[in-house]
Amino acid sequence: RGPRRCVWGGRAGAMSDKLAPSSRHQFVHNGQLIYEWDQTLEEVNVYISPPPGVKANDIDCQITTSSVRVGLKGNPPFLEHQLFAPIKQDESYWTLEDGALSIQLLKRDMGESWSAAFKDHEGANVLQTEEDKKRLMLERFQLEHPGFDFSSAEFNGSAPNPREFMGGINRP
Repeated sequence: RGPRRCVWGGRAGAMSDKLAPSSRHQFVHNGQLIYEWDQTLEEVNVYISPPPGVKANDIDCQITTSSVRVGLKGNPPFLEHQLFAPIKQDESYWTLEDGALSIQLLKRDMGESWSAAFKDHEGANVLQTEEDKKRLMLERFQLEHPGFDFSSAEFNGSAPNPREFMGGINRP
């Protein structure tokens, strides 16, 4: 199966705003911001600032289960990388709003904590990766116990793997 053309549309997130990512990770190369990204239990979101005046029909974006390629039609890709982990291609998409390109990738394995959006880009900030893992674990608790507020909970030491802790994620 070939790469999927990116489409408009998507699903609405159902996560508590209190547990939403409060900041984005940045990937900088030679002093230039290439992209930003964040994650939830279910998604990884990549944010790119295209050149001024770019319209949606100027963008060439292809998403596969293991990679993303983004550029302007008729030009070499600006970004072409293998994803950190597999995604659900048919439920992933991109949008261009207010001059910002957003790529929403639905994780194949809900709860998996990604240390980077793309392979070979990880390891930049171990502390930030651990904070993500803690936030994802709290998001998992909130999903499994919707009547409780885990937004103020804290971990002593390292957080467990949100995908595997106590046998995996149980949806209510």
